[in-house]
Amino acid sequence: MQKIKTALLSFGMSGKVFHAPFLELHEGFELVGSWERSKQLIRKEYPKTKSYPSLESILEDDEIDLVIVNTPTDTHFDYAKKALLAGKHVLVEKAFTTTVAEAEELASLAKEKKLKLSVFQNRRWDSDFKTVKDVLDKDLLGEITEAEFHFDRYSPSLSIKTHKETPSSGSGILMDLGPHLIDQALFLFGFPEAVFADSRITRDRSVVDDYTDILLYYPRFRVRLKASLFVREAIPSFVIHGKNGSFLKKRGDIQEDALKIGKKPNLKNWGTESRSQEGLLHTESGGKIIHENIPTLQGNYYGFFDELYTSITQNTEEPVTAQDGINTMRIIEGAIKSNKQKQVIQL
Repeated sequence: MQKIKTALLSFGMSGKVFHAPFLELHEGFELVGSWERSKQLIRKEYPKTKSYPSLESILEDDEIDLVIVNTPTDTHFDYAKKALLAGKHVLVEKAFTTTVAEAEELASLAKEKKLKLSVFQNRRWDSDFKTVKDVLDKDLLGEITEAEFHFDRYSPSLSIKTHKETPSSGSGILMDLGPHLIDQALFLFGFPEAVFADSRITRDRSVVDDYTDILLYYPRFRVRLKASLFVREAIPSFVIHGKNGSFLKKRGDIQEDALKIGKKPNLKNWGTESRSQEGLLHTESGGKIIHENIPTLQGNYYGFFDELYTSITQNTEEPVTAQDGINTMRIIEGAIKSNKQKQVIQL
């Protein structure tokens, strides 16, 4: 089996939790090492890897096929561009870039260089979202009239990660949790006609937005996307209403929590939610009212990496394309403009 030799640009939480375990699990990838500016930690977890002293040392290494740009958002464009120019395939964490223009430039460069460029929108492979998509794919609700997605937390204290709390083009909840919600909405419903957004600061001493409410306008329905850090008692994270019925689902995916405590993913029972988290389907089919819990599909971020492997080795489409990333950035730019002007922005 062809090996895709891969380097991370950071071995913090993102590299340690979301990338390295799945690169290790997938036999088609080989984690060669990570750029580590000060602490050299990767070899403690993966003894066969190496710590690179600089970005240039990774880009000059002919052994590296794939570079994962998992650094702060405002570095994504610069690092991804340098990696593409060095002839490497690139996987970029969300948010893809800080502007639409940057996203389009990266997409154009990847196409010119005949390289793969993908965005790590791993939440498409969450158990809860996969179940929501399955309900829609089976047309269990009829014509959709409205949907509301939440990514809420109770986190009143400022983050210890300075870059997250310092005003920049890549900071704030719209750039942090917003891309997850936006990508999921676009994946299910396509690109909207217009957007309205309200973003604000709610935490004491915060200087970056930590609340956002985005309304996407489609011809026959609306989709609301909300993220807040002051939700102690969470409501269902996915609420979808159609002309035949409704589906409500809590955010129940267990992968992130399991990875954070050091559990290793597998291909059998990984990402299996508790039955207590099952979503509620209340609809009508064939003249019969259905009011029951729906079994949750299994989540597994391995699916993303498997599709990425196939994309690189067989020249198929990336699991999340650069165009997907561009579209998400178009919504974010529209939301920023809407929040500033307090009006609906046509897209």
